[in-house]
Amino acid sequence: MPRTDFNDLMWFRVVAEEQNFTRAAARLGVAQSTLSHTIKRLETRMGIRLLTRTTRNVAPTEAGARLLATVAPRLTEIEDQIATLMEYRDKPSGQVRLTLSDHALETVVWPKLRPVLAAYPDIQVEFSIDNGFRNIVEEGFDAGVRLGESVEKDMIALRIGPDWRLVAVASPDYFAAHGLPLHPRDLPRHNCITLRQNTRGGIYAWEFEKDGQELVVRVQGQLTFNNTYAMIDAARAGLGIAFVPNSMADALIASGDLILALDDWSPFFDGYFLYYPSRRQNRPAFRVIIDALRRTER
Repeated sequence: MPRTDFNDLMWFRVVAEEQNFTRAAARLGVAQSTLSHTIKRLETRMGIRLLTRTTRNVAPTEAGARLLATVAPRLTEIEDQIATLMEYRDKPSGQVRLTLSDHALETVVWPKLRPVLAAYPDIQVEFSIDNGFRNIVEEGFDAGVRLGESVEKDMIALRIGPDWRLVAVASPDYFAAHGLPLHPRDLPRHNCITLRQNTRGGIYAWEFEKDGQELVVRVQGQLTFNNTYAMIDAARAGLGIAFVPNSMADALIASGDLILALDDWSPFFDGYFLYYPSRRQNRPAFRVIIDALRRTER
C-alpha cells in the first residue's frame, strides 16, 4: 500500500469527530469538495470503507472506528509536541479551541481575552458557542468553560469567574396579566421561555432550591431558544417568563423593565471554571489563555 499522507489521517479524524462534512470542512478551513475527495482517496488507498454516509451526517464504520481509536491519540500527541516546540519562537503561536456558553463568553471570557490577544497576533482562538456539554478530548477542544458543578473530575479546573444564580423574570405587563408565581410549582401554568441544550437535545428543566429542598420543574411555553440573550429580549417583550443568569437581568430589574419572581428559590452556585486535560497546560499559546482568564476571587 502506498505511504499514507498524515494530513489525510488528520482530516479523517476531524470528519469522524464532527460526523458531518460541512462542519468538518469549516473547522479545517477547506472546501467541502476537497475534504470529500481526500477521504475518498484515503479509503481507496487503504481499500477499506472508513465512513458510512447518509444525507445528513456520516459515521465511522467498524474499520473507521478502529482507525480513529488508533490514530487519534497519536495525532494529538504529535500536535501537542509540535505546539510545545513553538515556545522557542519569540512569541507564542498556534490555535486554541474553546467550547463555552454565550453567557460565559460575554461576561467572563471575552472581556479578559480581548485586551490580551492584540499582543499575541500569532495565536488563533476558536470559540464554539454551545449551551450543552461537549467531550473536549474526543472533539478536539483544548479546553471548555462550564459551571464548577459540571466539570468532569479527571480534568484540571481553574476558577475564572464569581458565583452567580439563575433567576425567573418577566415583564410587568406579563405578570399583570398572568399573576406572579409564588412557588416553582406554579410555573407549569405559565408561558415559560425555554432553553434547548444542543448536545443533549432536550429542554433545560429549571432548578430551584430553598432551605435545603431541591426542586426541578419541567416548564413549557411558546418560545424555545438556544441563546440566553434572546430569552431576555423575549421576556422584555412580555412573551413569558425567562430563567436567566442574574448578571443579565439585574440592571433590567433595577430599571423596572423586568420583575423578579421566586427570588428566595434561586440560590447562588459555583461560577465558571476553565477545564482541560493536564497535557494542554504546557502549550505556550494555551498558557497565554490560562493566564488571561485566571482569577481567584469568589
